Amino acid sequence: MKVLLVADALGGVFTYAVELSRALAARGVAVVLATEGRLLTPDQRRALAGIPGLVHEERAFRLEWMEDPWEDVGAAGRWLIELEARERPDVVHSNAFAHGALPFRAPKLVMGHSCVLSWFEAVRHEVAPPEWNHYRDVVAAGLRGADAVAAPSAAMAEALVRHYGPIPRPTVIPGGRDPARFRPRAKAELVLGAGRLWDEAKNAAALVRIAPRLRLPWRVAIAGETEEPARATRAPRVPEAGGGAKLLGHLPEEELARWMGEAAIFAHPARYEPFGLSVLEAALAGCALVLGDIPSLRESWAGAAAFVTPGEDDALAAAIGALAADPGRRALLAGRARARARRFSPKRMADRTLELYRTLTGRAAALGTPP
Repeated sequence: MKVLLVADALGGVFTYAVELSRALAARGVAVVLATEGRLLTPDQRRALAGIPGLVHEERAFRLEWMEDPWEDVGAAGRWLIELEARERPDVVHSNAFAHGALPFRAPKLVMGHSCVLSWFEAVRHEVAPPEWNHYRDVVAAGLRGADAVAAPSAAMAEALVRHYGPIPRPTVIPGGRDPARFRPRAKAELVLGAGRLWDEAKNAAALVRIAPRLRLPWRVAIAGETEEPARATRAPRVPEAGGGAKLLGHLPEEELARWMGEAAIFAHPARYEPFGLSVLEAALAGCALVLGDIPSLRESWAGAAAFVTPGEDDALAAAIGALAADPGRRALLAGRARARARRFSPKRMADRTLELYRTLTGRAAALGTPP
């Protein structure tokens, strides 16, 4: 089997695509990975280098959630149609919504990792403003044009149906990470956060605000970009880090894994997180988790984390402080989180994805769709 896998080069979708490509290649699937959004960084190219048989194509086309992207989205569609004609995959698996409406010969799977409408609903508690109406129409057309839809959590699947339905019933395929890449180390009195500081959804800025309240010798460090790439959501200014939190900026995977391995507590007080690869990585690395109390994170981590209401800084500081003062409970939560994290394996993710590919190709064969 051959798959054309379309992903962007920004954030967690690229990580997902690499992990999936690696696991599919191990099962004999030929993967053509087409990336857009920007050209890959040297770190990203190294991540692809070890995947057997991978064919990588890239363009820096703007993505559908970026400001004024539609000319680029159209150009990306023409590029992908040409790429499919050349590579002749059995399935096209797009991690961007718009491409679901393209007239590919192969059956189409669209994976919805997140969307602007559910972002506004969860983060701003409002309907996305009229400037996003065209985005809404394009996403709905892409989802309705797909032969199958998937999402990384039941919460995200429900959001897609609510905002863009009627669409094909989404299949839930949670993400996965290789445990060998995120190992526990000797734990330090360190609270780590990881997420884009400009993105209100991640709410990492709350850690900056509460850091001065934590008792020494506990430290707070936050990994992640501080600058928004496209000003798509017009995020507020990130607070200064003075008073306690150390801003690490973007870290290569190996360096992030080292920080996670040493952190005793991982705090992710997210307002919106359709799955949360960083939470999974931290759990594999043996961190005790303090998470935003939202449906998607409850879905994955109930019973294996402490939860706080997003936006309540006092509750966040109290939850972290209580774990810092209680090594027994820290160890209990860290153990539960690590055991839970092992369920979210690349093998399980790839097996479920491959099962969906086979359903699509079988359906296409039964209908007599030309290869």
